Amino acid sequence: MSEPFESDVPTQPRDRREHGGASARPNDDELALRTERERVEAGLEPYDSDDVPPAADATVPYDVTQDDTIQEIGGIGARQEDEGETVPLSEDNPFPPTRYAEQ
Repeated sequence: MSEPFESDVPTQPRDRREHGGASARPNDDELALRTERERVEAGLEPYDSDDVPPAADATVPYDVTQDDTIQEIGGIGARQEDEGETVPLSEDNPFPPTRYAEQ
């Protein structure tokens, strides 16, 4: 004999005008919820996604201009422009600047 089905999902209220058998108009949401919970109980799925809270709060928008690394790179670029290290290559200046003094 099979065990009686017990679930913590509330059953759909019965319409007294219907017969005592299965309802002619089953609730699809209730059926989907019961099916998912049965799959979890049977071990076919690891968990019920409705029972698990979201992993994190809403994502905080990322502002690139506030990143320390980006600000540091921008500062280095500004210093190099101020010191004339970023002049374009030409016949008078055929080689890129050296970085030996920075290290």
